[in-house]
Amino acid sequence: MSYKKGETRQESDTLGPMEVPMDRYYGAQTMRCVLNFRIGGEEERMPRQIIQGMGILKKAAAETNQEFGLDPKLSTAISNAADDVISGRLYDEGHFPLPIWQTGSGTQSNMNTNEVIGNRAIELLGGHVGSKDPVHPNDHVNKSQSSNDTFPSAIHIAVATALTKELRPAVTALRDSLHAKSIEWKDVIKIGRTHTQDAVPLTLGQEFSGYAHQLCNGLQRIEAVLPRVYQLALGGTAVGTGLNTRRGFAEKCVKRIAQLSGLPFVVAPNFFEALASRDAMVEVHGALNVLAVSLMKITNDIRFLGSGPRCGLGELQLPENEPGSSIMPGKVNPTQCEAMTMICAQVMGNHVAVTVGGANGHFELNVFKPLIASNVLRSIKLLADGCISFNCNCVKGIKANKEKLAQMVNESLMLVTALNPHIGYEKSALIAKAAHKNGTTLKEEALKSGILEKDFNEWVRPEKMLGPS
Repeated sequence: MSYKKGETRQESDTLGPMEVPMDRYYGAQTMRCVLNFRIGGEEERMPRQIIQGMGILKKAAAETNQEFGLDPKLSTAISNAADDVISGRLYDEGHFPLPIWQTGSGTQSNMNTNEVIGNRAIELLGGHVGSKDPVHPNDHVNKSQSSNDTFPSAIHIAVATALTKELRPAVTALRDSLHAKSIEWKDVIKIGRTHTQDAVPLTLGQEFSGYAHQLCNGLQRIEAVLPRVYQLALGGTAVGTGLNTRRGFAEKCVKRIAQLSGLPFVVAPNFFEALASRDAMVEVHGALNVLAVSLMKITNDIRFLGSGPRCGLGELQLPENEPGSSIMPGKVNPTQCEAMTMICAQVMGNHVAVTVGGANGHFELNVFKPLIASNVLRSIKLLADGCISFNCNCVKGIKANKEKLAQMVNESLMLVTALNPHIGYEKSALIAKAAHKNGTTLKEEALKSGILEKDFNEWVRPEKMLGPS
């Protein structure tokens, strides 16, 4: 489209005529929404992934509708126009201006998509944009559909794509790096901590194996939610009954969506549930929330273990990525850890919004869909990018401060636990308390208590305290 800025054309909907920018494919309904919902600005636009999901759906519907009598010429034009939506080109050019904060069903964004594809199809057929001839946004692009089944289906397409192509690879890579560290440090003995106080020894590798397994569990949770995400509401139309669609339409259309997306989408087993609730998305964000909790714990541990360099724990040496202070020369901060923990806090906040939105499905339709979808997609994006950044700019470059670790092992009073099987808990406690009070070593106090040196040397050996005897 090539027009002067400010030029308009007149389009109409059931409420009457509207002036629409000449250089945009959207029509009267989109224009009304632009004027009525001036909320949030550019950063609050309906997410690109949802619009691309709508493009996939509209392409599949046009091709399926041809099998049920839609003129092949119109079907082909709609399908080709949808390709420009799927590619993201028309989103990037500004043809999808609507905000998240609109109707809770996503109706305006469905009509935005119908109008854009309709006018682009008209243009491809050599017609006049805005004429609704020979392609009508409702009668042809939206044929056999309702906003109430298309918008939730687009959400599922977008979320499934983001989970499998963005989040899963990012978490897997971070998991693999943590696992590699656990192997690298399998023989590096350190002192454990419980309640932030000294505890018995373990290896640094064992500690990191726990972090890696947290992410293994996180990946399993993602896999566990996908079957519900792959269920599409398409075919339920307005309230779940399938009014104004044809028998077999849903199955054929969803099969085509699966082919176009490369993901195993299926028809939802119950359209009434698929329209009235957003339980699948709440479940997805539950998995994201647990992942955020895991990452918060892992990241904070690494941050504290790397505290120092002189006056902290100093067990780990974190990569020095950038100067850390505008006033303290030479200071370097654990910025990757800080970024990740902020991401986790944001995801936890998003979870509250998703939960409230999911709980507000009234009667036959949930009307918090844009809120839910945008928060789920934002959390996926933040976690995926955060895992990549934390992995590449921190985890891969972490080094163990073996001298500091060995020093702490030698100074720990909790090695006294190894004496329990030989002299009992209470006598062992007396030795530990005496060493702490007098500023002496466990060995010195143990010898004072009458334990032979050779016995102490045999019993108190950190390398033998790393598992069952």
